[in-house]
Amino acid sequence: MSTNQPYLTFHDGNRAPQLGFGTWQLKPEETVSATQAAVEAGYRSIDTAYIYHNETEVGQAIAQCGVPRSELFVATKVWNNRHGHDSTKSAFQESLDRMQLDYVDLYLIHWPVPKQKQYLQAWEALIQLRDEGRAKSIGVCNFQISHLQQLLDGTGVMPAVNQIELHPHFQQSELRAYHKARGIQTEAWSPLGRGQMLLDPVILELAHAHQCTAAQITLRWHIQMGHMVIPKSAHAARIRENFGLWNLHLTDAEMSRIATLDDPSGRIGPDPDTFSLMGD
Repeated sequence: MSTNQPYLTFHDGNRAPQLGFGTWQLKPEETVSATQAAVEAGYRSIDTAYIYHNETEVGQAIAQCGVPRSELFVATKVWNNRHGHDSTKSAFQESLDRMQLDYVDLYLIHWPVPKQKQYLQAWEALIQLRDEGRAKSIGVCNFQISHLQQLLDGTGVMPAVNQIELHPHFQQSELRAYHKARGIQTEAWSPLGRGQMLLDPVILELAHAHQCTAAQITLRWHIQMGHMVIPKSAHAARIRENFGLWNLHLTDAEMSRIATLDDPSGRIGPDPDTFSLMGD
């Protein structure tokens, strides 16, 4: 296990491991073993969500992993159908109950769902949860600049984190610049572009040059860009492999080559301005 993994400090003073373990699309029956494998490999940050339907199993893995709760960074998210002050607070307590935790380190609004016009009320609930100490830090996912600005205008409180789709084929430079100017930590979901990066010729060429995997090259790019990043795998060997990148370093020229892969139309996931799935 590496002991030199980097931590990032949020604008609220809390800090988080830069490389975390994602659990999206992990089936409940494989979540406990995969999460325990991640902790054994050295991960100390675990990301889940209500809509992943594996919070219970994440909580079981945390209880059984042998690492003190205080050394783990746990994040979960409120789903679209629970926006609104009271509903959001109820959803949060339900997540805590499923994970059998007293607090989470990061609580996130999963999508803005602007058509619903309730994400500001949800954000006000998150601020209250933070003030109560039950969510140490609070943030959002998939918020565009206009959504973030409404949070600031409505409450004066900016998220500590915005978790967004981010990979070399979709680099979101304008949004990342907005984050940087306002102290919001960028966190990448789908950091490997749902496998696209594993087939990209430039990434593969760099992987060959460094005698490592394409996933390691891509994750190292995220680390050097300053992103928090949460790769997911159900396989222990791949989980260990993704974590084994601390001796890898990309040169400025190699980082510049990856920068050329950006495609403004390279989004794979839903458009945050229109995505409004409410069911579970």
